[in-house]
Amino acid sequence: MLLLSLPLVAGAVPLPAGLLVSRGVTAPTARQATPTRAAVSSVAAGPRQAHRPEEGSPYRITLERRALLNTIRFAEGTWLGGSPDGYRTIYGGSKVASLERHPEITVSRGYVSAAAGAYQFLPRTWDAAARRLGLDDFSPEAQDQAALHLIEARGALRRFDQAGLCAEVLARLAPEWASLPSHGGGSYYGQPVKGVEELLAFYRQELERQRDIARAGGRGPAQA
Repeated sequence: MLLLSLPLVAGAVPLPAGLLVSRGVTAPTARQATPTRAAVSSVAAGPRQAHRPEEGSPYRITLERRALLNTIRFAEGTWLGGSPDGYRTIYGGSKVASLERHPEITVSRGYVSAAAGAYQFLPRTWDAAARRLGLDDFSPEAQDQAALHLIEARGALRRFDQAGLCAEVLARLAPEWASLPSHGGGSYYGQPVKGVEELLAFYRQELERQRDIARAGGRGPAQA
């Protein structure tokens, strides 16, 4: 799902990625997510070169992390069968030609949003992550790094690396991406959401595909 482009307010924290906000409605304030005690349906996981994650960026992209990123794209509607066009997608489904920077194109389609990219970053969310990581473009590699930064900020990256994708990890990410299910299975913001089992099934399939690519001699995790 997608985020509304709201006016920047001094002192405001970056909005979560993936939040749908209807026209004229104030974005809800995200509560502190409280993970469930037991993970459900756990799937065991077996300066500035930001666009080269394997060569010095903050986040290493393993096969498992790539499968997680692609699962978020699936939930957000930017997977597009694995097409790299997902990285160029803005709210409403249009594609931008340049990835030199966040496009900051506001679209009104029932909702008003300037969300863009594979993980549907709002400009404010993107700017905060880009400053933190030293990202100087909106390339697919930079978007992947920013998404992993948001995952870590929600306290989900370490848990994912330890246990794989599970309902607990999804619940921790639900305040960031409204398309992901919270503890009760619904959206954290009461919006359309993918089901836990559907997401876990996609993750398993995608992880196996990444492993097949690696076994066939691929150079590490593939974006698509």
